[in-house]
Amino acid sequence: MSVEEDTANHGRLLATVRGPQDVKRMSAEELDILAAEIRDFLIAKVSRTGGHIGPNLGVVELTVAMHRVFDSPRDRLLFDTGHQAYVHKILTGRQAGFDRLRQRGGLSGYPSQAESEHDLIENSHASTALSYADGLAKAYALRGEQRSVVAVVGDGALTGGMCWEALNNIATAGNPLVIVVNDNGRSYAPTIGGLADHLSSLRLNPGYEKILDTVKDALGSTPLVGRPMYEVLHAVKKGIKDAVAPQAMFEDLGIKYVGPVDGHDREAVESALRAAKNFGGPVIVHAVTRKGYGYRPAEEDEADCFHGPGAFDVATGKLVAAPAVKWTNVFADELVAIADERPDVVGITAAMAEPTGIAKLARKYPDRVYDVGIAEQHAATSAAGLALGGLHPVVAVYATFLNRAFDQVLLDVAMHRLPVTFVLDRAGITGPDGPSHYGLWDMSVFGVVPGLRIAAPRDAATLREELREAVAVDDGPTIVRFPTGTVAADLPAVRRVGPVDVLAESARTDVLLVAVGSFGQLGMEVATRLAEQGYGVTVVDPRWVRPVPAELVELAAAHRLVVTVEDGVRTGGVGNALAQAMRDADVRVPLRDLGVPADWHPHGTRAQILADLGLTAQDVARDVTGWISGLDSEPVEPVRLAAGKPAAQN
Repeated sequence: MSVEEDTANHGRLLATVRGPQDVKRMSAEELDILAAEIRDFLIAKVSRTGGHIGPNLGVVELTVAMHRVFDSPRDRLLFDTGHQAYVHKILTGRQAGFDRLRQRGGLSGYPSQAESEHDLIENSHASTALSYADGLAKAYALRGEQRSVVAVVGDGALTGGMCWEALNNIATAGNPLVIVVNDNGRSYAPTIGGLADHLSSLRLNPGYEKILDTVKDALGSTPLVGRPMYEVLHAVKKGIKDAVAPQAMFEDLGIKYVGPVDGHDREAVESALRAAKNFGGPVIVHAVTRKGYGYRPAEEDEADCFHGPGAFDVATGKLVAAPAVKWTNVFADELVAIADERPDVVGITAAMAEPTGIAKLARKYPDRVYDVGIAEQHAATSAAGLALGGLHPVVAVYATFLNRAFDQVLLDVAMHRLPVTFVLDRAGITGPDGPSHYGLWDMSVFGVVPGLRIAAPRDAATLREELREAVAVDDGPTIVRFPTGTVAADLPAVRRVGPVDVLAESARTDVLLVAVGSFGQLGMEVATRLAEQGYGVTVVDPRWVRPVPAELVELAAAHRLVVTVEDGVRTGGVGNALAQAMRDADVRVPLRDLGVPADWHPHGTRAQILADLGLTAQDVARDVTGWISGLDSEPVEPVRLAAGKPAAQN
């Protein structure tokens, strides 16, 4: 169905928007209608695909105003975080793509260079846009280009330390740059009325600044009276500003501030943006918005105002999919059970309490959970402090976000041998959120950290078990990683060898198949396929993949071929580590490692992407068949295992 047909009854104006120039031509009355049509469009489309509906309902008027004041793509509009860019996509000619939002071949849920010249940065990790903006403004100044740079910062991004590092540099550089703070989480009363509008315009008038400088210089020449008098005048000016526009968040930054303005009053936002654009230096425009604005189920959702639901019923706001046991639910339940038994266990998260499951612990033990905002580095080192104080912190974040805190995990936690457990949700290929959200790097990146233990559970039972084992470690950090989505049925082991679970074994020892984490069931399917061809396969789940268990090396020595399959990058991954451990133990059995190539893989469902990568039972069975049949024609070299020589630890 075309956009025109889909909006025939209530989207006539929206159907005429092919780019920002169409919005610039509209009257005030038409723009009000357009805002309503955009909300209807978003609700209709996102209800079918899932996505970040709440944040985008809150930025409709704000985004329309930006595209009327600035000239994208010559003027650069940067969104932080990128999930609040849906309206920007609509206004830049991408309405048709919303039928397949976050699906294979459809629109990304974040800005995407491949989609449009209006998207410059593919920004989905928060608190980075101001640093991009600082660099862009400096580049345009050096090149003599008159182009505006606008960074929209919201949805908690200002809780990230990078924002404040960037603001410090932006103030020092003094280049033209507009920072729009989309404030949808504070109770500031927007400044309204003619006096407030006049004061905002006055503060951004270059003549006003010249007058202040002249007064300061003149009074400074009479030291006994002048300096105290200037301080009094400055205090009066500051007091008037604060009485009309609360701005404690930006006090003393050295950056001009306008607001708060009602982010749903398009004309007020336009007025503030035009003044900021014409000022000639860095300006903060503080816009107060309501997440989920205009859609009652989102406005009334106490958890997160429909931040990022799956497909939902438009009339009720209820999710369409039947409830299922998720990996996150299992973790949340078990963490609470552990906390019931151990008063030293506390939780930490970085603005992801609900998505990571930490919220359940917070509801029962509010004094034992700390949400530090979008500040993963601080979370890791604060956890180190908690551990130094005699507690055992459990830090729950998405796998992709712990990358930001590598230095803190390495030097602040591990070097001090502190008992901190990092629980990584959304590990591996996650699907619809795209490459920036895939948790592919943790086993590789953190595998080099001395003394760090990494667990990869295969089902709900092993998640509960390995989480308990992790919090029992008292001489160093641990990681427990698991994927997104529904937990598969429990897969019991035949027996356990040290920490290694044997899931299936045969009288013949042709292949040792090391199935990491959630690939346990895949390993079983591969073994069945190979058995039909006469090959014997031992399927094992290492459970703890770092350090490499010595027992896993011993099992490898007893087979003709070792194959690893993991939901992470191959470079530096589990297969890599096992190969090194086998070399160190002088085990000469050939090893083949299957995993994810180190690349930027497009969004789609997890199943689609794994199929593209050849990580299905059929693909793996075919590969293993080729490898083992090739060994049949080669001379057999004796397998040797050096007695008493330990396996490599990392």
